Amino acid sequence: MDSKRKASASAKRVDYMTMYASDLVKAVQTAAGNIEKPLEGFHILVDAGNGAGGFFAEKVLEPLGANTSGSQFLEPDGRFPNHIPNPEDKAAMKAITQAVLDNKSDLGIIFDTDVDRSAAVDSTGCELNRNRLIALMSAIVLEEHPGTTIVTDSVTSDGLTEFIEKKLGGKHHRFRRGYKNVIDEAIRLNSVGEESHLAIETSGHGALKENHWLDDGAYLMVKLLNKLASARASGIDGGSKVLTDLVVGLQEPEVSVELRIKINHNHSDLKGGSFRDYGEAVLQHLENSISLDPKLQKVPVNYEGVRVSGHGGWFLLRLSLHDPVLPFNIEAPSHEDAVKLGLAVASAVKEFWALDTSALDKFIQTS
Repeated sequence: MDSKRKASASAKRVDYMTMYASDLVKAVQTAAGNIEKPLEGFHILVDAGNGAGGFFAEKVLEPLGANTSGSQFLEPDGRFPNHIPNPEDKAAMKAITQAVLDNKSDLGIIFDTDVDRSAAVDSTGCELNRNRLIALMSAIVLEEHPGTTIVTDSVTSDGLTEFIEKKLGGKHHRFRRGYKNVIDEAIRLNSVGEESHLAIETSGHGALKENHWLDDGAYLMVKLLNKLASARASGIDGGSKVLTDLVVGLQEPEVSVELRIKINHNHSDLKGGSFRDYGEAVLQHLENSISLDPKLQKVPVNYEGVRVSGHGGWFLLRLSLHDPVLPFNIEAPSHEDAVKLGLAVASAVKEFWALDTSALDKFIQTS
């Protein structure tokens, strides 16, 4: 009993959230040259989507001097009555964009449920998520670490590669889907002598070497705030234009879609095998078919699925990490070109009877 009492007496309650928020505040202050309220005069609002990110307004932005009026959905509510807390969700991004425009804010910040993903919206309503967020974070990191390798997931655009490598002077290492895969690959590259300071997915999962490779959406947004604060401290006062200017030159496709080709794992065409084996057979057959088409070129360095360039764009067909699904991404300069890429895949997989190609068929028929 004595040992139990002693152990109990030595326990103490620690408010980790306050400590964590304080560290985020100090990071921005340091970036601005130890100014106590470096965001004074900025109007920055938060959309937490009724997830766990509401603290960022009161415990990070306000102590830094920012006006956070217009912030919304800060109270946790697992029913998510307003919109799904997801920086990739169209309704969520529409909500934060509208809030920024209605409140004439300098910047809007949005988090997912548990704050490991994030995105932003500038004062004009331009969404800084997906490829744009990766481009922005790459620009910030490459200023600090010239020439470093940026590790991303497999569905990032060709325009992003050109931006990172030709404009920023970095190296783009496009790897696999899954934030753990991306982070582990960045760690592996460092271990073999290739410097990498950023691992980030289009989903908004981002991890930095300086932050111990934690996929921390709040820290990712702090890197954006650092840029705003340091620019203001240097006499540059352009609001969120400081951030959007960093992604000028990023080429973005006219058409960007993701379709889902489902595998019916109960279909007789699987012949008793697994959906994974069936999916791999589909990918192998597609790869063989592409080699016969002079207008299409298989991307030589690729770590997931089959990625092909052609008709001014590209496509990627891959097997889902967990589900009997083949996600199919297309980016192209026009809908007509996107349909041509879709037709190439539809033709190659037409005799795999266990595939549900209805989403692809519908896309092709809209031409």
